Amino acid sequence: MPKFSLKLEARPQPSQVWSYASPLLALLVTVLIGIVLFLALGKEPLKGLEMFFWLPIKSGYALGELLVKATPLLLIALGLAVCFRSNVWNIGAEGQYIIGGIFAGGVALLADKTTGGWIVLPILLAGVLGGVVWASLTALLRDKFNANEILVSLMLVYVAVQILSYMVGGPWKDPQGFNFPQTQTFEAVTRIPRLFSGSRVSIGALMALVGVAAVWVFLFRTRAGFAQQVGGLAPAAARYAGFSSRKALWTALLISGGAAGLAGALEVAGPIGQLTTYVPAGYGFAAIIVAFVGRLHPVGMVFSALLMSMFYIGGEMAQSRLGLTKSLTGVFQGLLLFSLLACDTLINYKLKITRTSGRQI
Repeated sequence: MPKFSLKLEARPQPSQVWSYASPLLALLVTVLIGIVLFLALGKEPLKGLEMFFWLPIKSGYALGELLVKATPLLLIALGLAVCFRSNVWNIGAEGQYIIGGIFAGGVALLADKTTGGWIVLPILLAGVLGGVVWASLTALLRDKFNANEILVSLMLVYVAVQILSYMVGGPWKDPQGFNFPQTQTFEAVTRIPRLFSGSRVSIGALMALVGVAAVWVFLFRTRAGFAQQVGGLAPAAARYAGFSSRKALWTALLISGGAAGLAGALEVAGPIGQLTTYVPAGYGFAAIIVAFVGRLHPVGMVFSALLMSMFYIGGEMAQSRLGLTKSLTGVFQGLLLFSLLACDTLINYKLKITRTSGRQI
């Protein structure tokens, strides 16, 4: 009997329409697989999908919580988009987010009853500085020793987690915290100002939108942003044009680290209100999905950040109301990413069925 094999063949001209529509198709595939997953778990599919796609937007308060989750995701994704467009693979934004939170928390702990509202600005700047410092370690090792930035940035995440655990379980541990690994609750004056009464949405949401505009202008309207993207798409052409790959590396990582550090500061001085071992929430890793689902475009990432925050909230509701594990959030995130990768593969390649002899059918 003849034997057949499958192979991928590059399409002469990938579809421009599907290159933008594939995130929607990936979302549809994710929903369909989610239905099968809920059936396998013995849960009503419509009830499960309601947790992820309706309850997070059904009321004003729910929309506010959606923005609270989306803000750090969007900020981190904006920085990662600059990295990825520059062909710099920063996978350790979670570590930069954690260190930014530690730096910001250190400043917040200096406040007392007499401190004024001006303390909020140093807190945010400290968060940015923390993220920049942590990202600069990756840049330094890549620049001086040609170390792989994927491995270095990823391993530094675990170092950041250990530093956080040491600080909240040692020097900064709340003496009245019943031996829990956490700092004392920050003074009210250190809290990030909120936009609306009765909602946890802070000025961080406005900062994220300003970041969207700033990254768009940088990438598409400045020579420096053009140099970053040329270096990512065609390194040889960038060198020929006189663009510095070293400068591109440092620029990308410092912007990304600063954005992640700002997100960490907004979280610890905002919704969390103290440093605990629960500061690492996986935002740095989820933001990678946000960046790619948003097509590495600032505007597209606004919508993908909202979608990813729906997954976070839906996972929490599925845990409390349906008795499912909270890890379901990660399952949906992974499904969305793999569905997008599959769709993108089929956009750029087509499947060919061939005989082992090589004759196509």
